[in-house]
Amino acid sequence: MDIKSLIIQNIENPEGLEKLYRNNKTGFSKAFTDAFAEIKETAAAAFWEHRLRYEQPAFKINADFYFLLIVSVFAILIAKLPAILNIEEEIFYPRNISFIVLPALTAWYAWKRKMPVKNIVLIAAVFLASAIYINLIPSRHDSDVFILACLHLPLFLWSVMGYSYVSDHPGSSRKRMRFLQFNGNLLIMTGLLIIAGVIFSGLTVGMFSLINIQIDEFYGYYIAIPGLSVMPLLANWLVNNSPQLVDRIAPVIARIFTPLVLITLAIYLVTVMVTGKNPYQDREFLLLFNVMLIAVMAIIVFSLTEITPDSSKGFLVMLGILAVLAIAVNSVALSAIIFRISEWGFTPNRTAVLGGNVLILFHLVMVSIQIFRTASFNRQVNDIEKAVASFLPAYGIWAAIVAFVFPLIFR
Repeated sequence: MDIKSLIIQNIENPEGLEKLYRNNKTGFSKAFTDAFAEIKETAAAAFWEHRLRYEQPAFKINADFYFLLIVSVFAILIAKLPAILNIEEEIFYPRNISFIVLPALTAWYAWKRKMPVKNIVLIAAVFLASAIYINLIPSRHDSDVFILACLHLPLFLWSVMGYSYVSDHPGSSRKRMRFLQFNGNLLIMTGLLIIAGVIFSGLTVGMFSLINIQIDEFYGYYIAIPGLSVMPLLANWLVNNSPQLVDRIAPVIARIFTPLVLITLAIYLVTVMVTGKNPYQDREFLLLFNVMLIAVMAIIVFSLTEITPDSSKGFLVMLGILAVLAIAVNSVALSAIIFRISEWGFTPNRTAVLGGNVLILFHLVMVSIQIFRTASFNRQVNDIEKAVASFLPAYGIWAAIVAFVFPLIFR
């Protein structure tokens, strides 16, 4: 039986029509046009007529685009300040890398959410004070306190950006989860743009080199650095104005990488036990353990932003097992850092890692409990969302403590 006949036969069967459409979208669209005259009196035919004829809006030059241009100019200017003011790049970028993109994204969402002026002034004051502070803090480049401040300040400013994102509903767990989902989509889209940019740059430089014109330095100075500065902003605009570009990619990535990370982590932990690696004595190995923990935590949170009431129990259980393994990794890392503190005392690095590990441990326990409760007792996924979202401010607070208080404590 041809597709046209199947459409007519299943016009009152929504599931059947959807299966026909998904099996052959192009053929379904053509056959539906041929069959429409015979089924046009039905409500389902009217629905499918609108669905098939609907055109996704093309990229529009609107207010969002003009605002993108404005904040992009500021991002490029900040990125080029070392050249404009004759500042050493080794001094400027470690301190100011977060000020290239985060203020622009924060301004974007403050504008989109129509944030009250007093709140905008407060956020601007926070960014300005942070910029003054990090550039005036006296320290050698190899100072642990200085490095910790440079690493944690972006996390604190990211939490400020998060406030601008959720400012219309700051207490909503669902809104906070959407912010986390946005970050995942932003990373995906930025990564795709960077890959495209690298390919384009390689072709451009290569073509000019074939005619004996070397544009490497010019291209890097005038094109590459400004391009890298605005790519996250362009990605943000695409995520907001063309969500269909990433809405289908993110869930696929979550479902592919979650089992891969689970298997890899399990094999790695077994290998560590077999080889006898000791994070209690090996500082670099302990550092690797913590980096792995943060990466696994990020994968868990990203995957949880993609769950829906229709998500399978198997996927939830897989996330729960991954969370339990992450708890095991965290427990080893936490016990190792406590051992090192008991043996050699507190240092900025040990204190920062201790606080971060404690936060992640409590968060993982909360999340894993809710995952298994949801999978076992058919609880609402809202419980998982609350477990993930309610803990987010704690990370911002700890980042602020490390960035602003540690330099005072550990002089």
